[in-house]
Amino acid sequence: MGKRHEVIGIKQVIRLEWMQQTVNLLLSGMDVKGIRQELHEFLSNRNGDGSEKERGETSRSQVVNILMNIWITPSVELIEFRNDLLLLVQESHGKHLPIHWSMITAAYPFWFNVAQQTGRLLALQSQVTQAQIISRIKELYGDRQTVSRYARSVIRSFVTWGVLKDSGKKGCYEKNTLTNVEGFNLAILMYESALHSIPEAKGAMTLLSNSPSFFPFQLPVITGDFISQHSNRIDVIRYGLDDELLELNN
Repeated sequence: MGKRHEVIGIKQVIRLEWMQQTVNLLLSGMDVKGIRQELHEFLSNRNGDGSEKERGETSRSQVVNILMNIWITPSVELIEFRNDLLLLVQESHGKHLPIHWSMITAAYPFWFNVAQQTGRLLALQSQVTQAQIISRIKELYGDRQTVSRYARSVIRSFVTWGVLKDSGKKGCYEKNTLTNVEGFNLAILMYESALHSIPEAKGAMTLLSNSPSFFPFQLPVITGDFISQHSNRIDVIRYGLDDELLELNN
């Protein structure tokens, strides 16, 4: 298990437009120091609830550090993956939600695990409560106050990203309209994002294709053979009668 899998990390709500601003700065050619300074300025009066008022230095620094860890200075093993996602950002004409989801999933597996528990609950019921999600997350990470607090930040991020919506009851959410994932290259990178989030870096194709962590998305149907032909970072291993194992090779 790598450091990414041990860190909870999501201390603040992360809004989708902040992710996009970070990518825009990176694609502009600005250096790391300059991007960090620009993000501090950008977030000086932007809050997780969407309000525009002065933000405290500690809160702002936490968000900037998270954004930097996701897109600007990710773990070494994520650099090639990040670069491939950046190419899709330039080609996708504004449909960036699944791209940002993939990168934050790989950089912060805690996000992946909260999404997985949320998706599992939504597969059983039309609404899900914050308490239900947090209860399941505590089974994975332990009954710590930080786990509850950080999980709430992820759940509220889901709402601001539009993948969950508030119901009429406080702390209760419904699934929003699915986002159609267009393009097989993006679908492969989403599979890879899940593999980066799993400590063993491998998983059965059938389980990954139906992963509840992808609850906001409608992915195209692809085969293990197709993935093996179009990805140089994923090995496809056949086992049993009709299943395949996907495994990162880096």
